[in-house]
Amino acid sequence: MHPLSVSVVVPVYNAEATLGELVSRLELVLDREAGEYEILLVNDASRDRSWQAIRQLSARDPRIRGIDLMRNYGQHNALLCGIRSARYAAVVTLDDDLQNPPEEIPKLLAKLSGDVDVVYGCPERERHSLWRNLASRVAKIALQSTMGAETARRVSTFRAFRTSLRGAFANYRGPFVSIDTLLAWGTSRFDSVPVKHDARKDGISNYTFMKLATHALNMITGFSVLPLQIASFVGFAFTLFGIGVLAFVLIRYFLQGTTVAGFPFLASVIAIFSGAQLFALGVIGEYLSRMHFRLMDRPPYAIREATAEDPVPVERYPKVL
Repeated sequence: MHPLSVSVVVPVYNAEATLGELVSRLELVLDREAGEYEILLVNDASRDRSWQAIRQLSARDPRIRGIDLMRNYGQHNALLCGIRSARYAAVVTLDDDLQNPPEEIPKLLAKLSGDVDVVYGCPERERHSLWRNLASRVAKIALQSTMGAETARRVSTFRAFRTSLRGAFANYRGPFVSIDTLLAWGTSRFDSVPVKHDARKDGISNYTFMKLATHALNMITGFSVLPLQIASFVGFAFTLFGIGVLAFVLIRYFLQGTTVAGFPFLASVIAIFSGAQLFALGVIGEYLSRMHFRLMDRPPYAIREATAEDPVPVERYPKVL
């Protein structure tokens, strides 16, 4: 079988200490497994000397391309930039912290060569903190509403997919990006393979519980109507509850000749219904804020500098595998 041509996209943030080893290990694997390849390092406004390291790596090998973003947009936005700049038929994405071993890439490419469009590297054992694992589960629950429950359970940042899938989100310009959801716009043929997950070699994870929870909220309100459906269900449930309370009051009045006594009862009912109304308004407000940002036409990223030629236009796609 003819080797695939591969574009490896790595979002970089404060990874000066690991970039050299990461690129060396990627080159060893890709020299053996890929017909042609490139390594795209997208610097997401790192606060250390990551961009200088990327420029040095790019200067010694034209297959290493660097893109420097104007400011910190987030991991998924940086990935979108790299994916749109990819020149080869398959894209592999992985983190910059060496927790995704480059030596596991052949497992993803082998599965991709079949009738599968997206392959996730599912960690055999995740090496994150309790809070990070909990936050990841929250994010995957949010993904279930946009990708399907079975697929969402296997999602990871270590993935390989056909570059032609980006045609499904070529015109996407929203500031809130979920690569996994965008891929689901183009295909339903997902699969996964078990891969190693190493301990982080330098620093700590940039994803905190709050950042992952915020990302989950952005996904669920930006790419699905599930919260609106929940608000509708809550409204319907409390309507039935209100009818039940009214029936109770009327039955008590006609059978016993007395009304329901007490201010606490009335105050409790009012508080319950007010809470339900505020919840529904909050959900609607989240969607209005998403519409507001979309109407502003705020881009998902902006490029400050690139080490090679300008990124490939979105309209140019490689041949389908």
